[in-house]
Formats: sequence, structure tokens, C-alpha cells
Amino acid sequence: MKKWTSTRIQACKGKQRIACLTAYDYATARLMDAADIPLVLVGDSLGMTVLGYETTLPVTMEDMLHHSAAVVRGVNNALVVADMPFMSYQISIQQALQNAGRFLKEAGADAVKIEGGHLRLETVKALVGNGIPVMGHIGLTPQSVRQFGGYKVQGKHPAAAKTLIEDAIGLVDAGVFTLVLECVPRALAAEITKTIAVPTIGIGAGPECDGQILVSHDMLGMYSDVSPSFVKQYAKLGPLMQQAFESYRDEVTQGTFPTAEHSF
Repeated sequence: MKKWTSTRIQACKGKQRIACLTAYDYATARLMDAADIPLVLVGDSLGMTVLGYETTLPVTMEDMLHHSAAVVRGVNNALVVADMPFMSYQISIQQALQNAGRFLKEAGADAVKIEGGHLRLETVKALVGNGIPVMGHIGLTPQSVRQFGGYKVQGKHPAAAKTLIEDAIGLVDAGVFTLVLECVPRALAAEITKTIAVPTIGIGAGPECDGQILVSHDMLGMYSDVSPSFVKQYAKLGPLMQQAFESYRDEVTQGTFPTAEHSF
């Protein structure tokens, strides 16, 4: 099977919808690659799904490099995009170049993702100009959760919608190969999708986007207390795993495991 690249993803615009998921470990990445998922994002959402933080803000470069490398080892065909964590690219373009380069050089990622619109244009230009493919991300940008006052839909008012459209156009001009639209009204996402020449990847942004992405733990039903309204649960693995753990506990406690079959 042909390896997915940033240029191949970009060429899907108007031709093929793009299914994307997050992964944080080798085993999950292998399964996604076997399922022909074209783009796997090592999201800084790992802070909440894997590391137990309340937000993505505490996630470090070392966290992201560690998990990105594990995901890369699990795929042969998917494009692996690594999320640049909070304060790994905001201080200076030099800082952004150095840290983005580490994802490609040390972790083996194919591209990086950064959050933000007009403030990130020069950073995107610098990264792309130095051979680092960039996935953009506007709308609800989780690293700005303190500024937003929570996880809220963005672009509901005309002025905010106009800014997001301008941000999208600017990011494409700066060189992003694809753009995540998170938690924006469906009509706005559709307008942005029609306006820009690279694929839009929606998450809570409606079906008109060129592709979709979900946090894998959400779509697999890993946490019963977390279920965003835009998520469809394709499985309920959390209860199944808990049931398996309970069965194991009971059999060990009762002395019914291991049996002769499981002994040397």
C-alpha cells in the first residue's frame, strides 16, 4: 500500500473524504494502520486521555516526543502528525523550528500541528520553508481554553466568523497542507471548506468538511463520564475492559485461574 504523505492528503481535496484519528501508543497505531486510516494525529489530548490532566496545558515536549515515537513505530502507511504542545512554538520562530524539527528527526513524525490563526502565520511560513509540513488548527483551540473560558463553540457571531475565515485563508497562504476546524458552526465550516484550497478536517464542525477527526478514546467509549455531543461512539470498550478486569480478579481470588492449561 502506498504511504500517505502531506501532499497526498492535500490532493484529496474535492476527491476523497479523509478519516483521521488520534493515537498515543504503538498498539493502537498498528490497529489504525491496519484499518487504513490515512492520517493519525498524536494529539496533545493525550494529556487528558492518557496522562490524567484536566487540560492539554501541562503536556511537555518530552511527553509528545515519547508518544509520537511509539505511534510512528506502529504504522507503515498512515501519515503521522505530532501536536506541538503549549509553549513549544509560541515564544519565537527559532523555538518553533527547533521543536518541530525534533518531531521529525527524533520521533520520526511526518508533520506537526500547531494551533492558532493570524498570530501563527510567520511561524507556519518558517516551518514549511524549512521542509516541515504543517497542519493548521483554528476554531476551538484547546491550548487557549483559559482565554476562552472553557470548551465553547467558536465563530458564532459575524465578527468572529469573519476572523476565522481570514485566519483560514492566511494559514493556507502560509503553507498548511490541511486545516482542523474544531467546534465551529456547520455553516461556517462549510464556507471555509469551499473557500480554501486545502482539505478541512472537522471535529464538531459538521459534515461539509473534507475530512473528520475524533479522539480515539471518545469514539471507543473508554470513559463513561466523557462524551462530547459531536462524538459518535463506535464501541463501548470502557465497560468491556472493566468487565474483563473484574472477571480476572474473581478467577484469581477464587483460584480458578490459572489452570493446567495455563501452566508449564
